[in-house]
Amino acid sequence: MKVVGFTFIRNAIKFDYPVEEAIRSILPLCDEVIVNVGDSDDDTEQLIHSIDPVKIKVFHSKWDVALMEGGRVLAAETDKAYQKIPADADWCFYIQADEIIHEKYYDVIRSAMKKYKDDNEVEGLLFRYLHFYGSYDYVGDTRKWYSHEIRIIRKDDSIHSYRDAQGFRKAGRKLNVAEIDAYVYHYGWVRHPQYQMKKVLGFEKLYDRDNMATKISKEETDHFDYSDIDSLTRFTGSHPRVMKKRISKKNWSFEHDISRKNFTLKGRILHWIENVTGKRLFDYRNYNIIK
Repeated sequence: MKVVGFTFIRNAIKFDYPVEEAIRSILPLCDEVIVNVGDSDDDTEQLIHSIDPVKIKVFHSKWDVALMEGGRVLAAETDKAYQKIPADADWCFYIQADEIIHEKYYDVIRSAMKKYKDDNEVEGLLFRYLHFYGSYDYVGDTRKWYSHEIRIIRKDDSIHSYRDAQGFRKAGRKLNVAEIDAYVYHYGWVRHPQYQMKKVLGFEKLYDRDNMATKISKEETDHFDYSDIDSLTRFTGSHPRVMKKRISKKNWSFEHDISRKNFTLKGRILHWIENVTGKRLFDYRNYNIIK
């Protein structure tokens, strides 16, 4: 069984992305990892090369400014990496630059890839998500955070990244996927408030390139305000081993009263229903679960 990882990154150091940890977290599951490195203002390329010069295959890409609006460029860069994967790959493992796989799920993931390897009805594997926020001690627990995403797909020229690279489609339709009991740990909202504000400004320009920079005053750009959140819960589990060094270097503080909730009436009702039943009503799904 051949498994090839793929991802894209630009300005990893400038925006403090845990891309090294992301790639290291899937390396044990992959025969090789394809990394699309966009034009950067820092030493992103050297960082990627230093991870594993044997398994990691790097290529360069220039982002198309015409695709910035709506974040479409993120899907385009994902597709560029996916297209570099050899045709003989059985599975393609997609990881974004702020997503980490915990080693405790390796056996589950391997077993699922072996189980469905020859079942062509299964076009991808669906992961659950934990979204960390503010620090490594809190996770988002509301509908604003997506609960599942496809992160392993087959090598198929008709499969492409969808919208702003949050999912995949095949010839325009949703993929048929099997859900597996494994989580992706998403750390996109955990970094020093100064870096987080830089990242937010840089990211939002992908969606509203002309107006976003003028919406936020210079005083507001110094630090991101993590306190503006609807609901969080404490994380009591363990973090992936590859995150140990990064977590030990944390140099900011964030504390949150988890009893404080900031919901609309509709949001409060839907949150209560989900907590009681485990079901998320009216949830958008960019996939079809078949197993």
